[in-house]
Amino acid sequence: MKVKKDLVVLDLETTGTWIERDKIIEIAMVKIIKSGGEEKYFRRINPGMPIPKQVTEITGITNDDVKHEKIFEQIAGEILEFLGSCDIGGFNVLKFDLPVLAREFSKAGLYFEYESRDVYDAQKIYHIYEKRNLTAAYKFYCGKDLVDAHSAEADARATLDILAEQSKKYANDNFEDLKHIDYEQKTEFFDRQKKFRWWNGRLYIMFGKYGRKLSLEEVIKKDRPYVEWMLAQDFEEPVKEMLRSALIGRMPAVPK
Repeated sequence: MKVKKDLVVLDLETTGTWIERDKIIEIAMVKIIKSGGEEKYFRRINPGMPIPKQVTEITGITNDDVKHEKIFEQIAGEILEFLGSCDIGGFNVLKFDLPVLAREFSKAGLYFEYESRDVYDAQKIYHIYEKRNLTAAYKFYCGKDLVDAHSAEADARATLDILAEQSKKYANDNFEDLKHIDYEQKTEFFDRQKKFRWWNGRLYIMFGKYGRKLSLEEVIKKDRPYVEWMLAQDFEEPVKEMLRSALIGRMPAVPK
């Protein structure tokens, strides 16, 4: 691939998806040099916190793998030097990797800005050009162009054909098994409204004056009336039951 300016394509593995708190456990960068050739940088990093089990299952990286590695602050300088003034590429880097890197550099006392660089985000381009609608699904599964799209009858017939093909592809032609296919359940949040989030074994409030700053346990110790005030707000009953229990010292258990 030819580029007019040096380009670094990077990827991070982290302890989770909370940009403001989760830590980097692995970084890989490939630099494409405009004059030809490439350079590589790869390091595992000690996050200074336990790696959640679900992250280990996804990445294969365990606590033992990183316990003797350096923390980010110790290698921040060499990472920043490798990045130089290069343009940046990656998959979902605009929404995740770059904000995480900027936060970690800031904590290390270094300035890293990416807003003035050209950023090539493969995920953004993918989502713009490869549509995920009924017409695209019909073409993908049935190999046909959807005529009269947005006509209710045509759309219903196309959906039926898609389900039939999905039954063959994913359920061994047993249509009823399709109902068991579901999104992977996420455990980062306690509630459906995403007002309370698990992180590093504690439940954090995601709104108000303590939002994203203190755990629920810390807020109870610091400002108990604030938590009592929450009970009068429009939260779902499971949340209120959790708050009542927390106020009498029974903190919720971290989901497995």
